[in-house]
Amino acid sequence: MSVLDKIQQKNDIKKINPREYDELARDIRKFLVDKVSAKGGHLASNLGAVELTMALHLCMRFPEDKLIFDVGHQAYTHKLLTGRREGFETLREYGGMSGFPKIGESDCDAFNTGHSSTSISAAMGYAVARDMKHGKNRVAAVIGDGSLTGGMAYEAINSLAQTKTGCVIILNDNEMSIDKNVGGLSKYLNSIRVGSAYNDFKSGVEQTLLGSKAGTKVARTLKRSKDTIKQFFVPGMFFEELGITYVGPIDGHDVGIMVSTFEKAFRLNKPIIIHVKTKKGKGYPIAEKHPSFYHGISSFDPRTGKPLHISREATYTDVFGKHMVTLGTEHKNLVSVTAAMTIGTGLKEFTKTFPDRAFDVGIAEQHAVTFAAGLAMSGIVPVVAVYSSFLQRAYDQILHDVCLQGLHVILAVDRSGLVGQDGETHQGIYDVSYLSHLPGMTVVAPKNAKELKDMMDFAVEFDGPIAIKYSRGVAYTGFSDSNQPIVYGKSEYLVSGRDIAIIACGNMVEEGEKLLHKFDGTDYSPTFINARFLSTIDQEMLRDIANNYHIVVTMEENITSGGYGEKIAAALTDIGERKGIDHIDGSIRENKVEHGTISVLRRNLGIDADSIYERIMESLGKADLGD
Repeated sequence: MSVLDKIQQKNDIKKINPREYDELARDIRKFLVDKVSAKGGHLASNLGAVELTMALHLCMRFPEDKLIFDVGHQAYTHKLLTGRREGFETLREYGGMSGFPKIGESDCDAFNTGHSSTSISAAMGYAVARDMKHGKNRVAAVIGDGSLTGGMAYEAINSLAQTKTGCVIILNDNEMSIDKNVGGLSKYLNSIRVGSAYNDFKSGVEQTLLGSKAGTKVARTLKRSKDTIKQFFVPGMFFEELGITYVGPIDGHDVGIMVSTFEKAFRLNKPIIIHVKTKKGKGYPIAEKHPSFYHGISSFDPRTGKPLHISREATYTDVFGKHMVTLGTEHKNLVSVTAAMTIGTGLKEFTKTFPDRAFDVGIAEQHAVTFAAGLAMSGIVPVVAVYSSFLQRAYDQILHDVCLQGLHVILAVDRSGLVGQDGETHQGIYDVSYLSHLPGMTVVAPKNAKELKDMMDFAVEFDGPIAIKYSRGVAYTGFSDSNQPIVYGKSEYLVSGRDIAIIACGNMVEEGEKLLHKFDGTDYSPTFINARFLSTIDQEMLRDIANNYHIVVTMEENITSGGYGEKIAAALTDIGERKGIDHIDGSIRENKVEHGTISVLRRNLGIDADSIYERIMESLGKADLGD
């Protein structure tokens, strides 16, 4: 029996002999590599947090105590230690165990997470509620150094210092987020990672002076001048200046040191930040060497680390990144802005080619958008590349700072639509709804790789806010021979037919083509339209479908409310010609979508070709019966 086999349910780790902690950590890492290599998932971040999570579980009791992981992609060990070993057989599969903490999955998960910089706020809420109820449970938040580049974390730290409630914040410092950390905070942390002078000095002074009466008097004098001493030996003492006790850095792979430190911190019952130094990918040499690659990965060979399914086809992200270099060469005033996602959004080559025109602002989407607004005010053309689910964090800035001023800011919205196995916090199924109603905002979606480049060209020459939304994965190449120029507000007829009009949005053109072929050999020959513009309706097209088609189908990977299909339905009603037209809305009727592969999710949501074909045939059957 391995040491890990002794962990069957929550709090079992407390029964493990301390001499077995190292072996347990090795068992956990082997288990994680085995399961993630088979299922895919977040590997490097979880390998780096094994001992840290063990130490917290040794100091806390679940579910009474509350442990909140920032982002949550480092919570696999927590799931293992709370009795969810069997769940890894269905990790990130539809209906299976999530790759992130989920309150509906276990009472040991205190908060649903998926985005960064939220953990301290949530933990403070738990801590204040506990104090109001005169409770005694412990509350801790684990936040990475990358997440500390997000402004919300500092809002929480500032507020926590004011309330002074007992809350332990673990700063898991592995020098990485998804991409290499950037900015002033990263430099600050680098300075205190190696800056042991103050701690060594403080410890030596106390031991020497407090042993005598005279020494005690001197120590009191020094205590009164501690701020000067701290600032001399440790640059800034940033956290303590805010009013939060800072401890560290300590070894994040030494369970004994962490348990001792955490226990003392919990007993002090005040806000404390404990700086823990870990290594991303720890214990799996390939991941240690390439932590960014193994941050989130599909299935791979654990012996070699090589992915099992290698696609050499270009993704939309690849197409975007390559064309950005072309545009950067043609337009000297074009710059890129991203929020800690240079590699993830495809901007690595642009950054290498134009280092003075590429800006990675850290995990700070709000700042990214308003920074871009300032650039646009000065005649620069900024392209803000960000994932759809992260862009929604900057909603107010898009409205207030970009749209209300009518600024030429280009939003490159990657991972739009269903993203699959990362689940509900990462699905990009809200962007049409939250962008298209903003004043002056134009939202476009390309049908394929070529049209993405055409839309980027269009956006650079456009005068005003514009968002280009494109999906995760291999870029579709169908209908590449359709070269109709992009004209503002105009849709594109791909196939002309009769009776049925199918209008597909962006990446759903590929699914729409499958739907189109289902009518091969039948008496029906649908018209197939590429919507292109999602924030406005092509009025000429609208009149055409209202006058000439009995069934209108819209296909999109967006929620129903505020989506393109809803706009079409409203527009048909407004022109008073909807009578006799059956609108089949192929949008996402669920308000949130769990994890699963794209194909499985589309089928279960009823927006795949098969499901929509069945709805069309049902409608045709009713029409034939005279209903």
